[in-house]
Amino acid sequence: MKVQAMLNAKSGGGDVSTIRPDITIDAAIRVLKEKKIGALVVSDDGHKIAGILSERDVVRGLADQGAGLLEKPVSSIMTSEVKTTGTGAKIDDVMAEMTRSRIRHLPVVQDGSLCGLVSIGDVVKHRLEELESETSVLRDFIVGR
Repeated sequence: MKVQAMLNAKSGGGDVSTIRPDITIDAAIRVLKEKKIGALVVSDDGHKIAGILSERDVVRGLADQGAGLLEKPVSSIMTSEVKTTGTGAKIDDVMAEMTRSRIRHLPVVQDGSLCGLVSIGDVVKHRLEELESETSVLRDFIVGR
């Protein structure tokens, strides 16, 4: 399966929550909570990726800088070097990259523009569905259907 198929199967598909780099971290935390998500893609225009802000970035920033961090801009703690994937990438490759890089969110880019976001939850869900399907096929084969 390819990333595009996974995006098509997701509720909301290619919807990606973005935030501008000049917004305060306090405001970003509120967006994360309101949308019940773990990361925001940082972008001035919603298409070009400037960075990514994850819950992990916020926790590390608070540990290093204390509560004063909340009034600083997202750009002060976002991850600037963002790994991305394309719509034609294989899910197994995405899973390997997320594991290797120890990341939970991977923006999807097509023709230089942000078009989706894949989370580790999406990848796990896909893998479980794949295993269930394989199990069903093997069971049917063994039973002789």
